[in-house]
Amino acid sequence: MNYTIANIRVSLPDACTGAHFTRALQPFRTAEPGPADLTLEIVSRLPDMPGYRELYRFDFTDADADCRFGRDEAGYLLEIAPRDGSAPARFRTAYGSAETASDFTAQHNPALLRFGLWTLYNIAAVGRGAVAFHSSVIRFRDRGVLFLGESGTGKSTHTRLWREHIPGAELLNDDSPIISAGDGIPQVWGSPWSGKTPCYRNEHLPIAAIVRLSQAPHNRIRRLRPIEAIGALLPSAPPAFCRDEQLQDNVCTLLSQVIESVPVYHLECLPDADAARLSCQTVFGE
Repeated sequence: MNYTIANIRVSLPDACTGAHFTRALQPFRTAEPGPADLTLEIVSRLPDMPGYRELYRFDFTDADADCRFGRDEAGYLLEIAPRDGSAPARFRTAYGSAETASDFTAQHNPALLRFGLWTLYNIAAVGRGAVAFHSSVIRFRDRGVLFLGESGTGKSTHTRLWREHIPGAELLNDDSPIISAGDGIPQVWGSPWSGKTPCYRNEHLPIAAIVRLSQAPHNRIRRLRPIEAIGALLPSAPPAFCRDEQLQDNVCTLLSQVIESVPVYHLECLPDADAARLSCQTVFGE
């Protein structure tokens, strides 16, 4: 059974059938192949990892689980352990390889498979000039505008205001689109990861601008200098990657390529229509 998932090919054994796996993989069926490929094999047991070193430990609140991300002599491992005491799901990939493996089963929460695929995808893609980026993206005049910010800042609210008050504005993705910089033309891609908003568009667009949001009692926007732009973008890359030198170097290389031709802004704003109009006028000049 094969699924085409964004730029990911996932191969599952015949035993992995039924509503459980369909529910886990359904969002991925509508996205278009892009800058990287990944093949996932479901196995009964992952091999031991000699010399394993944990890099990062964090919460996965969507599935009430704890995550551990680390590496050994051969590759990376993500372990997601549900807090109810059930068996963890583990996801393994070798350095420089697009072939990955997991011991995910039908007893696991489907959210674990989606998040595991997100992590494996980013490891495979970032060395090839692409990465999933935490943001909400508007499509307008056949270009994409990415809105960044900490959780709760109002990314989804701001893109909703675009859709309500700027004719022709549409949502491309509301949580984790893919950005790439191949051929010197930064692009944003729809992806199977769209958070709580089910928006899985089979599209990719040149990036018109990237805007970092912060809440304020006024609406004010300014363009960031390159060193400020890197600082504004890095927090939206996969957080675990900052603990690994090679992954972080790849992220920084990609972001440097993006800001060479894409303007990055900081928008201090209220959650109102004027904020959406201000950002639109700044990016598109009207």
